[in-house]
Amino acid sequence: MIEIKTRTELEAMRAAGLVVARTLAAVTKAAQPGVTTAELDELAEQTIRDAGAAPSFKGYHGFPASICASVNEQIVHGIPGPQTLAEGDLLSIDCGAILDGWHGDSAVTIQVGDVPVGDRSLSAATRAAMWAGIEAVEAGAHLTDISHAIETAAERARQADGFDYGLVAEYGGHGIGRQMHMEPFLPNLGKPGKGPVLRPGMALAIEPMLTGGSAETVELDDGWTVITADGSRAAHWEHTVAVTDDGPWVLTAPEDASS
Repeated sequence: MIEIKTRTELEAMRAAGLVVARTLAAVTKAAQPGVTTAELDELAEQTIRDAGAAPSFKGYHGFPASICASVNEQIVHGIPGPQTLAEGDLLSIDCGAILDGWHGDSAVTIQVGDVPVGDRSLSAATRAAMWAGIEAVEAGAHLTDISHAIETAAERARQADGFDYGLVAEYGGHGIGRQMHMEPFLPNLGKPGKGPVLRPGMALAIEPMLTGGSAETVELDDGWTVITADGSRAAHWEHTVAVTDDGPWVLTAPEDASS
C-alpha cells in the first residue's frame, strides 16, 4: 500500500521539508576546509531541534548521527566523525527531519573550496538527473517514468560532458510520509510505464547518485558507508516531492527558490 496524503497532511510535510532545507543551507555554508564532518552533524542536529523537529536519521536502525556525510568516493550513508574537510573535497550531505510526525528528506552535494572541473560536472549532472525525475512526477504517470527520466538525463550528461558517469542502481528513492522509508522503492533507472500509477497525495523521495567511473559499490565494515568500488568520486542529490493535480510539489525546496 502506498500512503495517500490529504492536502493538509502534505502541508505538514512541507513544514518538515522546510526544516530540512534550512538545515542543509546552514551545513552548506559551514562546510569549509578545516571543518570536521562531526561539527557539521552537530550544527545540523541543533538546527533541526531549534525548529521543534527531530532528526530522522539519528538512531534509525542504529545510525549514530543526524546527517549522512559522504566525502569524495563515499556515495551515501557516510557517518560523520573526525574527518576534516580539505580544499577540493566533494561532500554529499543527506538530511531528514520529523515535525509533528511527518518526515522530510533531502540531499545536496557541496563543493568544498576549489573543486576539479570533473567533480563540478558530476554534481551538476546528478542534480540535473534529480530534476528530470521531479519533472516526470505527474498524476497518471507510472513510477518508472521517473526512473527512466533520471536514466535518460544521466546519459544525456555523459554525452554532453564527455565523462563516463556511473548511475548507481542498488540505491534509489522511496515513498515517504509518516515514516522516512515507505513503499514504493523508486529505482534510478529502468524502462518507462512500469510500476504503480502515480496518484495525487503520494509523496516520493527522488535521489539519484552518480559516480565519476564505475557504478559498482562496496559497503564498508561499519555497516553503513557505501563507496565506489573503483575509488571514483560520487554525488548525491535528493528532494521530497508530492504528486498533485497541478504537477510536482517539491516539499524540501527552500522558501525562496526551488534548488
